[in-house]
Parts: sequence; structure tokens; C-alpha cells
Amino acid sequence: MSYKIGLVGKPSVGKSTFFNAATMNDVPEGAYPFTTIDPSVGEAYVRVECAAPEFDENCTPSVGFCQEGTRYVPTKLVDVAGLIPGAHEGKGLGNQFLTDLNEANVLVHVVDFSGTTDIEGESTEGHDPREDIAFLENELDMWYLEILEKGIERYRSGYDGDEKNVEIDLAEQMSAFKTNKDEIKQIILSLGLALDPDEWEEGDREDLAREIRKRTKPMVIAANKMDTPEAQENYDDITSDPEYDHLTIVPASAHAEKALKNAAEQDVIDYHAGDEDFEITGDVSDEQEEGLSQIREFVTEFDGTGVQKAIEAALFDELNLMAIFPGSANGSASEKGVFRDCFLLPGGSTAEDFAYHLHSDIGDGFLHGIDCRSKRQIGSSTELDHRSVVEIVSTN
Repeated sequence: MSYKIGLVGKPSVGKSTFFNAATMNDVPEGAYPFTTIDPSVGEAYVRVECAAPEFDENCTPSVGFCQEGTRYVPTKLVDVAGLIPGAHEGKGLGNQFLTDLNEANVLVHVVDFSGTTDIEGESTEGHDPREDIAFLENELDMWYLEILEKGIERYRSGYDGDEKNVEIDLAEQMSAFKTNKDEIKQIILSLGLALDPDEWEEGDREDLAREIRKRTKPMVIAANKMDTPEAQENYDDITSDPEYDHLTIVPASAHAEKALKNAAEQDVIDYHAGDEDFEITGDVSDEQEEGLSQIREFVTEFDGTGVQKAIEAALFDELNLMAIFPGSANGSASEKGVFRDCFLLPGGSTAEDFAYHLHSDIGDGFLHGIDCRSKRQIGSSTELDHRSVVEIVSTN
């Protein structure tokens, strides 16, 4: 499965700069509304410690790449356009925005923590980033509530005499959010609600819509423009507020990441995405050296620019994914190389799940797995760990 990260945010907060920094694509950037009109899709990466050195091998990645023992595993990053007040009502690019957004497995919400853009993306001073965080969550909650209400009407319109299950009707109505009746039922009961919508208050419906949204569209906040004093002050205030404990907030400077990657491409510095420092290796002017010095102050204080961390937090923390390497217990390699692949699977996946991930035929013929580190046989229900190296033995 190829996981998609949806990059969202109001206009002019640095979302396109973040996208370009993460993917090194050339998407137009600018401090004016709707720089991005259509969704852009690029390839970003998450870092995984490569398993090949443990086996005295040099990996030959079929996708992504490996640098100094760090495997860069690709994922899709979608720059979703059209977030404005009233998007859930169809305003702006509302309907298209929601359609594009729903294709994402997890969201990274780019927020201008410097407070220099207002709720509509216009230039200002002293804007509270809390409003932007609440604004997106409210747009999504209202969108979910509208669909939830349709599910309730579907439940009420069921034929008399039939056994009616609200979780089935709601799950079918909200199937686009990749949920199911068991999850819906569990959420309803976790909120202390009855399994009959007629017993719910209006506030109960909003709470249910919000909880379904949180579970099916997890979110990371990229606190952008953190290389300014105003942003750092806002960050300290917000991250110390218990109201935001449910959110993962990553301090970031998309501008700094883009500048470092450009400098690295020009062989001016030695820098890899996500590094917590860099080394100047080429000739630079006094102005360039001053600019790099300012960036270094930021990345050393915050352990990087935050762009890579936000992407990895989305997949590894919010989606709870883990990396699995297919291997060979006897050390043999295919003609195409060794340690060619590194797959991202949900946490808790078993050896049999991995077999099906490789191919349905391999899963159907699954006999057992082999842990290539210990060379021990493992059964179908054995849960794998992050960075497991596993050979699958199958009749197919």
C-alpha cells in the first residue's frame, strides 16, 4: 500500500514551500491566496535505519535510496488546495478540497506560527495560530457531521420490522473515510452513547462526528516559520496548553529546509534531509555564510528544520506504521540485488499479513516465515517489529 500524506493549510502560510522542501518539486510559491489551485503530488521520504549493514551487505534499493546507512523510503505527499472558511459548505474550492483531502491517510496541517497571516491568508500581525488550528478542525468536523446526519436519516428510514443497527448504517454512509461498523460501534460506546440516535442530543452528534474524524483523519501540526521570535513565543504558549495535548505539534521552518537542500545540491554544504546540523564544504559569500549561520542556530536549537520530522511523525506516530525488510535466511540475493525493498506496514502486522502485502498469491500459499536475524521459523500469527527482516516461505 502506498500511503498518502495530505498537506493542508490556509493560503500564504508556507504550505507550497513545505511541499517543495519535502519533495524538491518546483511548485509555484507566493504570499498570496491560492498559489496552489490543483493538488500537487510529490514523493517525500521517511528515514529508516537500513538493515543491510547488519548482514555485511550493501543494499540496492528498488525505490527510494540509501545514504550512509539511512534508508529513505518513499511516500506520497499531496499538496491539497482550497482551505478557506466555509470549505465544508462548498465555498472556494470546497467540494474539490474535501475530495482531495479524503484520499489522504493522514494530514499535516501547516500553520503560520509567526502570526503574520490572518484567517484568510492575508498579511497581518499578531494573529493567533490557535484560530487556524481550530479553523481546520471545525471545517473537518462540520463535514463529518453533515455525512453523519445522512447516516442517521438512513437508519431512521429503515423498514419497520427489520432489525436496525445504527453502526451499520453509519459505517455505510461514512465508508469513504475507511471506517467500519465495528469501529463506529466502539466509538459510539466510548462516548457513553446509546445505540439509538433518537436518544442523542445535538451536541452528542457533534461529539461523535469529531471523534470519528480524529480516528480516521489523524493530524500533525507543522508549526511553520519557527525561525522567528514571535513563532517561538506562540509555540511555547500553545504546547504548554493542555487543550492541545491531543495534537502532535512539530516546530518547522520550510524556508530553512528548502535553503539547505538547494545548498546541498550545489555542493555548498553537506546536508541530508532531517539532519540536525550541516557542514559548509564549498565557497560561500559573506552574505551566504550569514544566512547559513542563522539557519544553523535554528536547526541546532530544534534538532532540524522540522520538515522531515513532521512527515515521519505523520506516518510513524499517527498512523503507527513500521518498516519491514524482505530478506533471505541463507543470505542469497536475487540477480537484481540485495535488500531491494523496504515496506511500510501497520503496527501489529503479522508474518501472514506481510505475505499478503507482498502478493495475495503468496499470502494464500503461506507456510511460515523465517526471522533472518535469528534464522528461526515464525508462524502466521507472529507479530513483526519495526525493521524486522523476514523471509516468507509459500507454496506459491
